[in-house]
Amino acid sequence: MKFNFKIQQYQTDAVDAVVKVFQGQGFYDKISYIRDLGIRDSGKMKLKDIQTGLDDVDDGSELYNLLYDTGYKNEVIALSDEQLLINIQKLQSRNNIKQSNALVKDLGRCSLDIEMETGTGKTYVYIKTMFELNKRYGWSKFIVVVPSIAIREGVKKSFEITADHFMEHYGKKARFFVYNSSNLNQLDNFSSSSGINVMIINTQAFASSLKEDGRSKEARIIYSKRDEFGSRRPIDVIKANRPIIILDEPQKMGGAVTQKALKNFNPLFTLNYSATHAVQHNTVYVLDALDAFNKRLVKKIEVKGFEVKNFRGTDSYMFLEQIVLSSKKPPVARIELEIGYKKSINRETRVLSVGDDLYYVSREMEQYKGYTISDIDPFRGAVTFTNGEVIQTGEVSGDVSESDMRRIQIRETILSHFEKEERLFNMGIKSLSLFFIDEVAKYRQYDDDGNEVLGEYGQMFEQEYLNVLNEYITVFDTPYQKYLKDTCSDVSAVHKGYFSIDKKTGHSIDSKLKRGSEFSDDISAYDLILKNKERLLSFEEPTRFIFSHSALREGWDNPNVFQICTLKHSDSQTAKRQEVGRGLRLCVNQHGNRMDVESCGDSVHDINMLTVIASESYKGFVADLQSDIKTVLYDRPTTATSEYFTGKYVKVDETPTLIDKNTADIIEFYLISNGYVDMQRKVTDKYRTDVKLGTVAPLPEEIKPMTAGIHALIQSVYDDSVLKDMFTDGHETKVKDNPLNENFAKDEFQALWKQINHKYAYTVEFDSNELIRKSIDHINEKLFVSELQYTTTIGRQKAEMDEHEVGRGTSFTGEKTRTQTLKHAQTSQIKYDLIGKIAEGTDLTRKTAVAILKGLRVDKLYMFKNNPEEFISKVTKLIKEQKATMIVEHITYNQIEGEYDSSIFTAEKSSQSFDKAFRAERAIQDYVFTDGSAEESVERRFVEDLDSADEVCVYAKLPKGFHIPTPVGNYSPDWAIAFKEGTVQHIFFVAETKGTMDSLNLRPIEQAKISCAKKLFNEMSTSNVKYHDVDSYENLLNVMKSL
Repeated sequence: MKFNFKIQQYQTDAVDAVVKVFQGQGFYDKISYIRDLGIRDSGKMKLKDIQTGLDDVDDGSELYNLLYDTGYKNEVIALSDEQLLINIQKLQSRNNIKQSNALVKDLGRCSLDIEMETGTGKTYVYIKTMFELNKRYGWSKFIVVVPSIAIREGVKKSFEITADHFMEHYGKKARFFVYNSSNLNQLDNFSSSSGINVMIINTQAFASSLKEDGRSKEARIIYSKRDEFGSRRPIDVIKANRPIIILDEPQKMGGAVTQKALKNFNPLFTLNYSATHAVQHNTVYVLDALDAFNKRLVKKIEVKGFEVKNFRGTDSYMFLEQIVLSSKKPPVARIELEIGYKKSINRETRVLSVGDDLYYVSREMEQYKGYTISDIDPFRGAVTFTNGEVIQTGEVSGDVSESDMRRIQIRETILSHFEKEERLFNMGIKSLSLFFIDEVAKYRQYDDDGNEVLGEYGQMFEQEYLNVLNEYITVFDTPYQKYLKDTCSDVSAVHKGYFSIDKKTGHSIDSKLKRGSEFSDDISAYDLILKNKERLLSFEEPTRFIFSHSALREGWDNPNVFQICTLKHSDSQTAKRQEVGRGLRLCVNQHGNRMDVESCGDSVHDINMLTVIASESYKGFVADLQSDIKTVLYDRPTTATSEYFTGKYVKVDETPTLIDKNTADIIEFYLISNGYVDMQRKVTDKYRTDVKLGTVAPLPEEIKPMTAGIHALIQSVYDDSVLKDMFTDGHETKVKDNPLNENFAKDEFQALWKQINHKYAYTVEFDSNELIRKSIDHINEKLFVSELQYTTTIGRQKAEMDEHEVGRGTSFTGEKTRTQTLKHAQTSQIKYDLIGKIAEGTDLTRKTAVAILKGLRVDKLYMFKNNPEEFISKVTKLIKEQKATMIVEHITYNQIEGEYDSSIFTAEKSSQSFDKAFRAERAIQDYVFTDGSAEESVERRFVEDLDSADEVCVYAKLPKGFHIPTPVGNYSPDWAIAFKEGTVQHIFFVAETKGTMDSLNLRPIEQAKISCAKKLFNEMSTSNVKYHDVDSYENLLNVMKSL
């Protein structure tokens, strides 16, 4: 299997933020210098006769013929400090980041911070940044510094697996190597090669080899003249290249030694990439934990916590595993309790109902007298006994030892794994579970002959796995059942340990922690983890459960980890966050494609759910995790005042537009009058609910074009409740089975199903002249490309200031300003294939692309010169918008062979939370699951009205598997409804529920899909089915009259 990488907007933005800091810098390709080749043995020449060192390298020394050769270094930054700071401040105001009032120059000309949450592809971003800096400015020498061997090996792996992807986009590969003091020739190649060259080095190498005056062998190597290196000092060879330094996780590598060693590299400038910056420099891009979750770039987290509670006057052991719902029977509870057999007392799980007496179930064990179940409440997740005692899901009572807790954790991990696995398997996604332990002996031991035997946790795992597997195996022959029986039934093959290996005995051993840290430096263990990364994602590999030493956790970032269980106590909050961070990446399927918003739409968090099986209570675990996240969130405002909005930029038609004082006042008034802020100007729950439902009040006319940007600003105001959405309780009661009921067999539904159960193919024919004409008009009206400008301002500090003014950088009163457009003394030397790029981006022929460009007004075409990249991306976008509207006008559908099987309604075997389920009377399944987590979402209100309406005979919530093909992606409508004859105008109806009926608020792609569906059902199809998008049941009845 091979990972596929795609261009993602947020990553492109992070790359652009760095590149734009140097706007105005020329392109210098292959800046050569005369490289010190060191001494070649030429017989008579004595060492002392020849000066080495760098002082005489650049001045064209006479010894050139004999001793020197060409090397390539990074060209210096031509911009002044003032220009760099202006560029940075411009970026900061456009990205709504606090303004820097000075340039930070502790390493090179500037130090830039890029803040990115774990799991969002930071390594990919900085590799792409290297290619982009090389393409724009010609810089080619980079050093990546990492804090540990685990991260170093991970970075090296990223370079390997992204090589083809970047080759495709940039037409070149980066040469990369890991610094090794015993292989200095690589440094020579680093200097003499003119392409992109990257040296990867970990800070341990600094401590040992890069400490000036250090006593270690390695330190002596890099700072002294080496005979085997032509009497040169390796450090001088690095210095001469003026490398750009990239620090990965700089907060883990403070320390004077590291900082001093980095200065010795003579860096051009420094880039710092981390989720948590301890020291702030000039920040140019921020994507923190909250942004990443809200943009659905990481998995959602579900936590299963456990609490030990004691019942009064008894030490009876009991564990409430879960409450099980089914459509035909009242709720039942799975309870583990002790059962007294003649020879032993065993702990076993039983499925119990109201009225069951635990005294008899346990074969008359005294401790359970009086424990008869009086109530099973799925809403609270609680079981009540006749003696008044109550136990909640996830609670353990009685005599509980450490090993009992660990067994419960292992069993719950296996259960969570199986709960998700079938659905994921059907989507081509392999599910993995990861256990962190702190002693290898608990999982694996060795007998006297040196053979591996299972430790305590290994034995527990195998016993519990077989119990759960037997519950899940059925007589059916579905692909998943075949997989379980063929690949997953050998219990010894489904789990594997990844540990450090003792070189002498070959045995697994505890990983040694490196001094002052909680991680290990064992390269052999990381090698194994990374080597098998792709293999573990394949269904052919039977391993699905992995045990690893907690000191190796930095090495694990496998995207398909869906369960993480720590079989030890996480002492620190940061440790919790790091453990959870190991499973945050969005998963990939068998083709290596990322299952993100683009691939899965709204169901991205249903598919990407990470379950953490904690060794403490849910409340305690989540509270610790939240407080840790809160401390590292980027400094967010807490109130939505007019002051907060003033001076921010929002995009209108791709053009950054400034919010002035007047506009900010209008926004504040809008928030107050709609009840979206309270007296303190804190954002209210009403606003958050309306956002979830898609029923946000429209903004006043004059600021409507800014809608998207303004709502993004309101949503970035911080409130503790925002963090709550990030976590769900893994012990909530879930609906696991939702079969078709007798309504499905009703004649009315069968008649409706027969009418819509077809598959279609579409064709689009349109006149390219019409597209050319429309595109030219659209581009001439909408295109705007930013020019490089700089402003010189002389200002004086105000007498009084407030925090918003300081944050905005308006605490000075501007006295005189002068703005000038930077006329390029030297325009870019990169040759762009303008026609090719536009043809490729729009899927049109080169001929059509030429015709469109030829028709543009001269002033619009001239914008290409100012900013080629922006010109290409904006023109492509504008042409695609025109193409989408034309496609809808000219699409035709033809019915093709094949129809859907009724099993698509039940194929999505996912355990949905009970509180999202609506118990329906007229639907074809007992439970209907609506989108949106809010109580009163549009879909929830719609289904409640639908179910209680007299004129409705039967209806179905259509599954995602039922779809109509359109040129902009497959489209799945929401509802199929059969009305009673004679009550309404059209008996059969297919509906789409949307939070807004205003087509301006729908994304163009959404609009196009809905228009295609209208065309298919209302104009072309011969059936009696009508289609429309609606926002309520009342609205549906009104729409029906007009069709």
